[in-house]
Amino acid sequence: MPICYHCGENVTETHICERCGKTYCSLHKNPIDHECNLVVESERLQTTLTPNYVTQRAFQVPSGTQSELRGTTDGTYTWYRQEKQIPDNAFDPDSGIQFKGILLAHKSELTHFMIGAVLIFLIGIISFFEVVYTGYLWALFLLSTFYMTAFLFHEFGHRQTAIHFGLQTKFRLLTFGMLLTVFSLIMGLSSLITGSALFPMLALPGAVVVLGLDKISRKTGLCKAAGPSVNLIYGTIILLISFVIPRQYYPLNHFFGYAAYFNFMLGSFNMIPLGILDGQNIWRWNKRVYISLIVPLIVLLILTLIMINAPVGLNPYFPI
Repeated sequence: MPICYHCGENVTETHICERCGKTYCSLHKNPIDHECNLVVESERLQTTLTPNYVTQRAFQVPSGTQSELRGTTDGTYTWYRQEKQIPDNAFDPDSGIQFKGILLAHKSELTHFMIGAVLIFLIGIISFFEVVYTGYLWALFLLSTFYMTAFLFHEFGHRQTAIHFGLQTKFRLLTFGMLLTVFSLIMGLSSLITGSALFPMLALPGAVVVLGLDKISRKTGLCKAAGPSVNLIYGTIILLISFVIPRQYYPLNHFFGYAAYFNFMLGSFNMIPLGILDGQNIWRWNKRVYISLIVPLIVLLILTLIMINAPVGLNPYFPI
């Protein structure tokens, strides 16, 4: 039977990637699901390896009831993509790995974080600018900060879980995401200047890049689930704080309710089981974990949405 080049599983239906020319199962047929750019780069790197070195990389793994040797490229064994040679520091400029679709790929992670944080903060400033007309200028910076941390903490969740598993990971600016974010900033600023309706804002300047998530597994699932989990926990803490703040300090408590809503909204959006969103990998890995995350996120999203938009008599934040 045909074998998926990414996970090494026997499959009845295969799909050939036009970019790297390899054969994959239905789970890994899309270029992003089998890290296509790394496949191309690893193929180039493997051609520089000597036969003796490659033979020493051979090892045994169970395949059904039999053991199968994998590792060499001399025709004796089968080389599977998930066992490719990855440099000790793939993010180093001298690693030979080219990260396509990533802006300033080899700049420091702090630089990427700072640029991403500033852009998201500015998106928040434009999105919540109307609060200035209520006389609460401080609220503009408070909401923008909560908006920024909701995104960054989500990405930190992915990053720290990957580090826990010993995987190479860094936050990186995405070229396409940066274009969308900058375009949103320009259109949003134009709307403020002209007084026209606010253009829908898209804030996705970057994401955490993790190397070594070769297939749908517990490791992959937990790394993906970490982001929405952080939003769920962070949002719940902020929501509880909003109720602890005395009502006489309104609208501070009300704005904390908004901040909780940001987190539940971001977490719920990323749980959609489509494309590159976290929900797709979580759903494929463990449906129970998926349900245990999506249900409280949706419930709290609806709850906070109702509370922050409730009329004066029913608003839990308004002074009695």
